[in-house]
Amino acid sequence: MDMTIEATAQAVMERCDILGGYSEEPARLTRRYGTPAMRQVNERVAVWMHDAGMTVRQDNAGNLVGRYEASSLGARTLMLGSHLDTVRDAGKYDGPLGVLTALACVQRLHDRQQRLPFAIELFAFADEEGLRFHSSYLGSKVVAGTFDPATLRLADTEGVTLAEAMRAFGGNPDVLQASKRDDSDLLGYCEVHIEQGPVLESLNLPVGVVSSIAGQSRIAVNFTGVAGHAGTVPMSLRHDALCAAAEFVLAVEELGQGLPGLVATVGQMNVQPGASNVIPGLVTLSLDVRHQDDAVREQACRQLQERANKIGASRRVSANWQPLQPHRTVPCSPRLTQLLAQAIEAAQHPVYPLPSGAGHDAVALSDLTEIAMLFVRCKGGISHHPAESVTQADVAAAIEVLEQFLVLLAK
Repeated sequence: MDMTIEATAQAVMERCDILGGYSEEPARLTRRYGTPAMRQVNERVAVWMHDAGMTVRQDNAGNLVGRYEASSLGARTLMLGSHLDTVRDAGKYDGPLGVLTALACVQRLHDRQQRLPFAIELFAFADEEGLRFHSSYLGSKVVAGTFDPATLRLADTEGVTLAEAMRAFGGNPDVLQASKRDDSDLLGYCEVHIEQGPVLESLNLPVGVVSSIAGQSRIAVNFTGVAGHAGTVPMSLRHDALCAAAEFVLAVEELGQGLPGLVATVGQMNVQPGASNVIPGLVTLSLDVRHQDDAVREQACRQLQERANKIGASRRVSANWQPLQPHRTVPCSPRLTQLLAQAIEAAQHPVYPLPSGAGHDAVALSDLTEIAMLFVRCKGGISHHPAESVTQADVAAAIEVLEQFLVLLAK
């Protein structure tokens, strides 16, 4: 691998470090939609896009978009991108690495004064994680034309609605339909992302090509019992919502362990009244269920709902089941995936196809155009955590593969 690619990879790593400094919190990386930290990161990436010869704009949802023109007028367009928002206490690479790797490839084209027979539009999406308003793929859904206007009424913990946050961020929630990307000239969408899992590391591979993105169900489950004094209500007369929730959490784990390919997670739990001397009267928890086969996922959700009801009945509490954001399994484009595989071979790496258990902006973009994804190995499979880590050599491999992909697409 030549030093030019290595130098480019080093610059990408340095830029990831820079973006990792833009946070709402001084001691950890947290960058929610519409915040000053998000504004700062957009402004910095916009400068880098401009330096790479791109025209730059921010759309009505707050997505940052850079366009590198084709060698001729009327050419088609390839979309590249990922997101710049983060989860709470995040790592530096989930999202930004994909934006910066794509930007590095455009920069290299610009430095060579080279134009391709197609234009490149680089999207730095404003809100993939959904941390602030609990609605993922906000920016990419707007671009795909599938955004639900009812989402604008969602409020954050301080009572600020999404519509208000969008306006404060320089967007316009009243004309979001104008930010839908016309699909008539599109070649497809390709996203580079850290794997967020341990498979590539276990195989000692720097990159892998994604075959599909797993279907996902997010569900809010409430157990409602009766709060009471911890010292005066006998155990036999209690309606303890937390005990019901605890039993359900273990049932979720049991089902996840028993069905091959299924992952099921309770990641949040809110206990009320939340006092040490009061029997919990209400517990709200989150349920996340994923599988590559939508039928298996949907059946698992039905089984868990039945289990929640049975647990509630046996413990004399009520169970409420509220589906939030189901997403079907999304297959990647055979055509674009084959080109990515050829690009990996051209870069002299083994080709390994693997599914994605995590969701990505590519899920939303699949409603607009064909999609492909390239995974980059991450240390220990750790993501959504400050320990998230990639090597410069693997980033160099990803840059080389993406460049080869552009070359193959141009033929």
